[in-house]
Amino acid sequence: MSGGPDLAAAYRACRRINARHGRTFFLATRLLPADRRPAVHALYAFARLADEIVDDVTASSVGDRARELAVFEREVRAALGGRTASPVLTALADTVRRHRIEPALFADFLASMRMDLTVTGYRTFAELARYVHGSAGVIGLQLLPVLGTVGPAEDAAPYAAALGEAFQLTNFLRDVGEDLDRGRLYLPAAELAAFGVDRARLERAHRTGRPDPAVRRALAHLVAYTHAVYRQAEPGIALLRRESRPCVRTAAVLYRRILVEIEANDYAVLGRRVVVPAHRRLGVAVPGLIRAVASRTGARRQPPLRVSGDA
Repeated sequence: MSGGPDLAAAYRACRRINARHGRTFFLATRLLPADRRPAVHALYAFARLADEIVDDVTASSVGDRARELAVFEREVRAALGGRTASPVLTALADTVRRHRIEPALFADFLASMRMDLTVTGYRTFAELARYVHGSAGVIGLQLLPVLGTVGPAEDAAPYAAALGEAFQLTNFLRDVGEDLDRGRLYLPAAELAAFGVDRARLERAHRTGRPDPAVRRALAHLVAYTHAVYRQAEPGIALLRRESRPCVRTAAVLYRRILVEIEANDYAVLGRRVVVPAHRRLGVAVPGLIRAVASRTGARRQPPLRVSGDA
């Protein structure tokens, strides 16, 4: 089924956003069957646009960002209601209709984005849980109808949400210095306090660049916690359609490698962003590609979405 040139252009715009900003995610997405990739790009581009609004801390005030986010929310509701939209939201609305994604998941995501405008820290993991569910868990749930399952979707849903949360916790650890620069801290205060670390001590370590053994121990604890969330999510991969598993497995391995790199760099995340080197990303992606090709042999394919630019 073809959506016409405007829809094809909308999906290509989403693909460009994913390729430019989501290197790890984009690489894993290449392992999906071609007819599934446009929807994933659309979901990523939507989340990226919202994230850019709330993270624009140097160019606009909180009030300006709140107004811009409110406008974006109205545009999302209009797009999902079938009214004219920007290219990204045009692709998003088509993805939601095509894959029957629950619209409430997007409201939950935008609610977490609103929290970023006013909430600057979290006391416990329980307090953080609401934000992480909306900012990441629902993304796993949005993707689930696109990826498909071998049984009831509700059986796979907790694992999909957990994997999204693991990705988000990984981002918090990788980006802790950048988040402090934006005035935010996503690492729970109670977890840091158990190691004698408070926000002021973390900010001092970030500002001076000097190693702090207490900060290192706290970060090591949080890295171990995040590894455990990945283990919790892992059984859900087997509940996905066969041709979707290599993509999700590769994404999980690549994101978890960020934690391994943090460990290898002795938890020195405050002064720079730790990344997985390109040769290591490819070392994961190439075997994933082989598994992806093998998984498609004999698999029953759904009718493809014919949009150009993602062959």
